[in-house]
Amino acid sequence: MRPTLRIIQLGLIAVLAGCQSVPDRNGGHNAAAQTASPDSVRCNSATIAVDADFPGGGYASCTFQSPEHLVVRIEPENEPPINCSPWYAMRLTPLRPQKEVRQVTLNLTYDVCGHRYWPKISTDGKSWRRLQPENVSITEVDGVRQARLTIDLHDEPLWLAAQEIIQPADYSDWLDKLSRSPFASQRMLGKSAQGRDIPALTIKAPGFNQVEQIVLIGRQHPPEVTGAIAMKAFVEETFANTPLAGQFRKRFEITVVPLLNPDGVVHGYWRNNTAGSDLNRDWGPFAQPETRLIQSLLESLSDRSGKKLRLFLDFHSTSSDVFYTIPDDLPTNPVMFTRDWLENLQKRMPQYDVRRDPGHNSGLPTSKSYVYRKYGVPTATFEIGDETDRDLIDEIAREASRAMMETLLAVPEGL
Repeated sequence: MRPTLRIIQLGLIAVLAGCQSVPDRNGGHNAAAQTASPDSVRCNSATIAVDADFPGGGYASCTFQSPEHLVVRIEPENEPPINCSPWYAMRLTPLRPQKEVRQVTLNLTYDVCGHRYWPKISTDGKSWRRLQPENVSITEVDGVRQARLTIDLHDEPLWLAAQEIIQPADYSDWLDKLSRSPFASQRMLGKSAQGRDIPALTIKAPGFNQVEQIVLIGRQHPPEVTGAIAMKAFVEETFANTPLAGQFRKRFEITVVPLLNPDGVVHGYWRNNTAGSDLNRDWGPFAQPETRLIQSLLESLSDRSGKKLRLFLDFHSTSSDVFYTIPDDLPTNPVMFTRDWLENLQKRMPQYDVRRDPGHNSGLPTSKSYVYRKYGVPTATFEIGDETDRDLIDEIAREASRAMMETLLAVPEGL
């Protein structure tokens, strides 16, 4: 049996030298980490330092084979089997001034799942670009994909990550900006297992009695960044200064919970929260504090409170763009909303293939299945591909938001 797998945690490097053992990602101490040296979680050559001492940073270990040849091991937060979303994020820092660009060779090595995400780089941890194809080489070892990267390192630190890093502070800035609108208000839904904020945003026109409710959630799974990018654009479209959005805000109230798993995001996990639980398999059991918050939210927006839930969307990422939906032969209220919504989206984007997968496992404890079973409303998992062009993501999400507003407004009130 493999020991619990190690990964760098926020703040770990600063205290490592004084620790007798290293906390594992679930808050305990694993046997392998107790004998780990500092070099196993941060490594230096004579010219370069590598660390993950920032929110979202994560890898299992790193070693230098030469001053400018680095091997980084990528492992999940829990023992396999685990969903294959092998996240990595690290910072490369030059240790002394240099006159010329230094080319670093970096091997990303995997025992399980293998390389999935195309590497992105940033000089400030905020603005990202894809590493050029000529700088990435993919091979297989025993059927597991490995990656070899060549990176030009200048005088400043360079961040390397599987996807753009979008952390709690980024969500806080975004929600604070939206909350300045007269249409929005922000509140604290609750806390994660490790005490991090899980905020919620409410969108509605003031002075109206919005009985009909929409709930949008995101980031149940930490690496699913493209879903987060889509959610941002989708939500922002409901703020538009257009007759469509204005009419929609008068009739409907939207509640947005964009960051349901802040602990997993901060620690750079592949899939789970700090209890080793996949939150999108905890809808029904509600054993985790994060999902219990959404359970309470949905109950507060049900018929018992004089409100009526009309739609639930959960934003995720996968290998390609797809909407996982309830089949049309299952009754929903509003009737046939999903069919009409996605047909509307297809008309809006005739050059784009709107893919729908109506397969539905009613017994699976996912958000989509639970909310449909409990409330009988249309539900969908809005999935965006890992490497879908970011400008296209913005267009898809905004058009999907417009199509949603049009389709819901076409439903007579009171049904």
